Amino acid sequence: MNSNAATYSNLIKAKAEKFGFQSCGISHARFLEEDAKPLEEWLRNENHGKMSYMENHFDKRLDPTLLVEGSRSVISLSYNYFPTEDLATLDQFKISKYAYGTDYHEVIKVIMQEMVAELKAEIGDFACRVFTDSAPILERSWARNSGIGWVGKNANLITKQNGSFYFLAEIICDLDLVEDLQTTDHCGTCRKCIDACPTDAIVSDKIIDGSKCISYATIELKDEIPESFKNKMEDWMFGCDICQDVCPWNRFSAPTLEEKFKPNQAIQNYSKEDWRELTQEIFSEIFRKSPVKRTKFAGLKRNIEFLSQPK
Repeated sequence: MNSNAATYSNLIKAKAEKFGFQSCGISHARFLEEDAKPLEEWLRNENHGKMSYMENHFDKRLDPTLLVEGSRSVISLSYNYFPTEDLATLDQFKISKYAYGTDYHEVIKVIMQEMVAELKAEIGDFACRVFTDSAPILERSWARNSGIGWVGKNANLITKQNGSFYFLAEIICDLDLVEDLQTTDHCGTCRKCIDACPTDAIVSDKIIDGSKCISYATIELKDEIPESFKNKMEDWMFGCDICQDVCPWNRFSAPTLEEKFKPNQAIQNYSKEDWRELTQEIFSEIFRKSPVKRTKFAGLKRNIEFLSQPK
């Protein structure tokens, strides 16, 4: 390890704090041998449902050096999106908290690019790529390895200080940095997330059957929603927060300071009837910069119609 490793590592963490990241941890870039078999089994058991893209780039998911040649470190970052108001408590169709505001891919990528530019101005040029849910990377595994948090029974990354309502992002680079230690698991005997899931998507500790998940059905699935979801979706029309909402560690979640993650007016004020009357034009206007655009108008309309079926 070079003599600048500690200096650079401390600088990176200071920059992460300056740019609004909640946590920052560092891992050595290496093949994730401990994750290879669990990923292989998860795919073999078809827990990815019809997300066929999960079968692609198996080696890249496990080896960051295939994404950034010569990489030596993975810098894991978390960015808070917890809202000031939980709109799921209102009598309307629900949208997952992460999608209340502007698409996080765009917001966080810009923040990371600015942070990297400052680092290069102080350190000198180095090879790197920035990611936020934008490449075949096992983000939670790297965040776990870097000590940011532990993987909970609901397969979300959890931290004692902040719960789990945050986005993960990575900088894979060729800098030689000081590796952080993993933290310990603090779920204990708690089963709140497992017991609260209305579709039994959490099949065992840290194992999710994606084909049973409400988020999968409302976002990833392009076909008709299976009848097995009927009367179990609890008014979620895009995503689902149930397993996070019941997690005791999320009592420590504090509202985000990022204005772009705050909900737009329509999401706050629309009634179920308003959503049922949604048109393509209004959808495009409301969700132009939102993660909800991923499901497209036809997908959201399908979800609303499914939720509106007689009980």
